[in-house]
Amino acid sequence: MIEVTIANFEAEVIEASKTTPVLVDFWAPWCGPCKTLGPLLERVETDYAGRFKLVKIDSDQEQQLAGAFGIRSIPTCVLLMNGQPVDGFTGAIPEGEIKAFLDKHLPAGEPEAEAAPEEDLPPASEEDALAALAQAAVAEPNNDDAQFAYIRALLLMDNLAQAKAVFEPHKTKALAVQRLASIALWLEILEGTPADEASLRAHIDANKRDFASRYALAQQAVRAGRWTDAMDELLEILMRDKSWEDERARRLFVAVLDIITPEPPKVAEGQTPPEDPIVVRYRRRLSSVVLS
Repeated sequence: MIEVTIANFEAEVIEASKTTPVLVDFWAPWCGPCKTLGPLLERVETDYAGRFKLVKIDSDQEQQLAGAFGIRSIPTCVLLMNGQPVDGFTGAIPEGEIKAFLDKHLPAGEPEAEAAPEEDLPPASEEDALAALAQAAVAEPNNDDAQFAYIRALLLMDNLAQAKAVFEPHKTKALAVQRLASIALWLEILEGTPADEASLRAHIDANKRDFASRYALAQQAVRAGRWTDAMDELLEILMRDKSWEDERARRLFVAVLDIITPEPPKVAEGQTPPEDPIVVRYRRRLSSVVLS
């Protein structure tokens, strides 16, 4: 993948397309869908092993080029062959559609080698796993579970900016969809101002019912990914006042459970996926406190 500007456009795009088809990805750093599409395009370029060349143009920095191609929204991809645009598409489409688009125009490649048996394949890398989640989220924009899984993975990888961009179109659902409500609460905490833990603990030592300090301490634990510490502090609130501030402690506890519950592995039909023992234990503790 090559970054193209007005200075190298002629060589990297026009001249290059006379020997190899060139796919131009018009994008911008602030564009959430662009960040989803970009990794998919790079994977496809690798899969196609030289059958086309991928270049990127920052439409904000290169407005003259964007204007020349009539770019009205991003991401937009344009395929050039023999120095001329031949086709294009707009939006973060799934990987399968990208390949179908390219296959309409590119010369046929070598037949793909037969895949190795699944048990012999190496484990997927973190990047591959994230790309698969991104592809699922793009393919099913109305699938709340797919959106949750992708945003959760981004946040666990400390990619706050991209997580916010992906969540933005779905945030209105947070009032009705529990897992998206958990994402909204997690984002709120990550964007908040950290407090001094020593000061919070001093306040709690002086007053066990200082629920505001306990809640702030739980938020600190969430920021640091200390999930059980967060839930332990929230349980201290719930054991003393289950309805404190409109069940604020219970709502954060449930959000943490959503965050730490792993995506269920694939199992044979009729079998039940194993449950995480920490999740099971803290669900029971929550039920015991809330129902008492």
